[in-house]
Amino acid sequence: MRKFISILGSTGSIGVTSLNILNKKKKLFKINILAADKNFNTICKQIRKYKPIIFAINNTKILSKVKKKFKNFNCKIIHLNEINKYNFLNSDILISAIPGIAGLTPTINVLKKSKKLLIANKESVICGWKFIYKILKKKKIKVIPIDSEHYGIMSLIQGHNINSISKIYLTASGGPFLNYKISKIKNVSPQKALKHPRWKMGKKISIDSATLMNKILELVEAQKIFNLPEHKLDIIIHPESLVHAIIEFNNGLIKFIYHDTSMVIPIANAIFDNKLDIKSFYKIKKIKNDHIKSFNFMKVNKNKFPIINIKKIINRYNSSPIIINAVNEILVDQFLKKKIAFYDIYRVLLKVLKDRNYKKFAVKDPRNIKEIFQIDDWARKITLEKI
Repeated sequence: MRKFISILGSTGSIGVTSLNILNKKKKLFKINILAADKNFNTICKQIRKYKPIIFAINNTKILSKVKKKFKNFNCKIIHLNEINKYNFLNSDILISAIPGIAGLTPTINVLKKSKKLLIANKESVICGWKFIYKILKKKKIKVIPIDSEHYGIMSLIQGHNINSISKIYLTASGGPFLNYKISKIKNVSPQKALKHPRWKMGKKISIDSATLMNKILELVEAQKIFNLPEHKLDIIIHPESLVHAIIEFNNGLIKFIYHDTSMVIPIANAIFDNKLDIKSFYKIKKIKNDHIKSFNFMKVNKNKFPIINIKKIINRYNSSPIIINAVNEILVDQFLKKKIAFYDIYRVLLKVLKDRNYKKFAVKDPRNIKEIFQIDDWARKITLEKI
């Protein structure tokens, strides 16, 4: 019997990789729902190739164009906000990969009728985990994080008591500016910041990788998904990006997860519950001596990556993560539009955290999704004012 799959963020790197994996075993799967924002050409290709029951589009102009193009096609084309009307569609697997907090509401809407959640939307976890977790627990839905770091942590901690672990390290490549002098980083262009040395990713996460904000957010994500104490998590620079997570035990032993810089590996293993031959999906590189010799690990340089200082305060209040995430989304967008400089991302973020109204919003404990977005909205508005 075929499994029904829904992918939120189908035109992004995670979505495209997931569809490529599913396509290699297409007799086993049927696409329920695909969702995207505004990549018109890719949306059209996916409708023709995968024939989803529903394609949800967030951008109204693109939605209108796609509807017109496929008016006689057997695929229901809707706005992303309407997706909750179709929660009668059961999914065996939901892959949540819409970047930013925009992925929170559709994830919750589709999750209610899903059996397994593969999540790659850290912002939804950071801002709305208690609401996601409530559904997971009530419906007994299995959750698997598919970011390589969190998939690595999950693989390493299985079978171990948290009390036996002294430290868990998330590795960071250091991004494109690891070997730059600070004076040179100050005036870097968005184009240079987008050129990640190891991974091919979307624009927002590429900038987050360059600032190291992605690791700050991933620490919070790990705390929430695995119910880990903050003091047991840390970040370490690993330029080769081959080791994805490291666990240090109280007994002196250290374990780590090593794999190529391909998201095929965690995603395919998550889809098939580790019961697969990866060579069916991906030509894996053989381990060579020179590969192993090139392993480097180093502490984060706080002068070069000042955003690492946010690690100390991101959990200070209930809604600090919601605010910091929202501020960062605005600042990354402004940097990509060349409205601010690279280090302004950190500078303006600090300004918001020092605002006289910051604590008033940060201490709030949202009772529902609407209240999350109210806090998010304040953070976005004040960020634009500070700029």
